[in-house]
This record gives sequence, C-alpha cells and structure tokens, in this order.
Amino acid sequence: MELRGTTICGVLRDGQCAIAGDGQVTMGEHTIFKATAVKVRRVCGGRAVIGFAGSVADAFSLSARFEEKMEQFGYNLERAAVELAQEWRRDQALRKLEAMMIVADKTGILVVSGTGEVIYPDDGICAIGSGGNYALSAARALMRNTQLSAHEIAEEALRVASSICVYTNDHITVEDV
Repeated sequence: MELRGTTICGVLRDGQCAIAGDGQVTMGEHTIFKATAVKVRRVCGGRAVIGFAGSVADAFSLSARFEEKMEQFGYNLERAAVELAQEWRRDQALRKLEAMMIVADKTGILVVSGTGEVIYPDDGICAIGSGGNYALSAARALMRNTQLSAHEIAEEALRVASSICVYTNDHITVEDV
C-alpha cells in the first residue's frame, strides 16, 4: 500500500515566512485515504517551521533530527539543515527515508532532501510534493504581482495547486514564523 500526495509551499517576504501544506493523503492512484492530515508544524519552541512531503513516519523522524540539529547549532537554520542533510546522506538507515522538507525561520527558508541537497531559493519561494510545481508557479506570480503577505501567498498558492493537482486538497494548514 503506497500512501502519497502532498503539496507544501514556503514563502519568505518582508521579513516574514510562511509554510503552507494541504491535508490530502492518497492511497495508490485512486483513493483519498485522509483529507485532514497536518504536514506543517512549528518546531524548536516556535522558532522554526517545517513542512514535509513523503512518508509521514520518515518525515517525523527527520523532523525530530532537524530539531536536535537546531538545538545543537544554536538555532542556526542553515547550519542545522546542512548537518541534517549530511547525516541523512551518510547514515545507512536514514538514507532509506523517503521525504523532503521545507524548513524556515525568520532568517530564511530552505529545501532539504535525502540526497544531500540544501537549497536556498533565489526568490524566497519554494515548493515540494506532488502539486509543488503548481504551487511554486502560483506563488511566484502572486509575489511579483501583488502586495499579499507571505502567509496569504502561501495559502493562495496551495488553493491554486488544489484546483489542478488531484493529489492536493484545499484543507490547508499555514504556519508563520
């Protein structure tokens, strides 16, 4: 049984960062297994926010490790993300985890993957998951052509993605930092 289907979008604008995620979990190609999953959450006592795509159990494991790295490196987002990506890539057990994360705090926003990538988006916008490209496109258009806040852009980008991607729904959670 393969569970999939997530869209996560992160936006950094005017010193504010928001990460939005939909609530759909899809089983196989044809069945919506759950519509109200929460894939975005605050970590580090509210200092940071993460959103994850992929296996939920794997994402929770990575979330806990990210939080440990943040504490270990004095809540330095970039350093914690790089250390997590290196550990994820080197460790045999971690290498099997199937997830991607967007991590953010007031200083920035990053995409972290198990293949060792830590990507700082040029324009302060990133998206992952099955509807990620739709959300990314919508967020970029909104950033260029509106004065909406980071929160509003992230949420609206998810709404656009949910209207196009069958693996994305409009049960949206947004967390700001």
